[in-house]
Amino acid sequence: MTPPSTPAVLVMAKAPRPGTVKTRLHPLLGPTGCARLQAELIRHTLETTSAQGLRTFLAYTSENGPDNPEGPYSLTPTGVRLLVQRGGDLGQRLTAAVTDAFADGAGPLLVIGTDAPTLTRDHLTAALSALESADVVLGPALDGGYYLIGLRAPHTELFALDPAWWSTDKVLAATLTRADEAGLRTRLLAPLRDLDTPEDADVLLADPALPPGVAALLKRTEAV
Repeated sequence: MTPPSTPAVLVMAKAPRPGTVKTRLHPLLGPTGCARLQAELIRHTLETTSAQGLRTFLAYTSENGPDNPEGPYSLTPTGVRLLVQRGGDLGQRLTAAVTDAFADGAGPLLVIGTDAPTLTRDHLTAALSALESADVVLGPALDGGYYLIGLRAPHTELFALDPAWWSTDKVLAATLTRADEAGLRTRLLAPLRDLDTPEDADVLLADPALPPGVAALLKRTEAV
């Protein structure tokens, strides 16, 4: 029996393992500092989605499952549904996770990562409101990607991009093109900055919307 659909959010996350996350911030924080930052970003993101009252899914890579104390599993609040990421490139992993979430009763579904620390409950509310009249909602990131994609139905064809394009400035434009080709109605949210580089850190530290826990970790560069 198919479960009833409920508004939900899917968080895609990498485990906070030194040397594998936030590598472009290594000059500022070092591998261990970047792992601490990733852990805080996961914690803050899940806190935000839970505070909104949305059913939350956390998709993690298979090698970072419940038997790994460094995995996102250890940061997951009660009530968050865990999913295993499957596939090679990010598009394939998004396709699998979105399919799993909709099969488990999600709908509409907001898909986010953990890289936009100034994303708030208001952004999630705006995305859900936009989905009342649109098929797809995108939150543009200032680097040419997106920090959020909202779907009324599992339009996984939007993730079938050239694997080389993921994590480049072509992602948002290519996704909008695919949505247009599929005849989907799209809406855009206000843009946000991802936290990926030392320049991003400098700008975000001057933003009062940056969560205190993230700001504190970014300010500890002198100790690295």
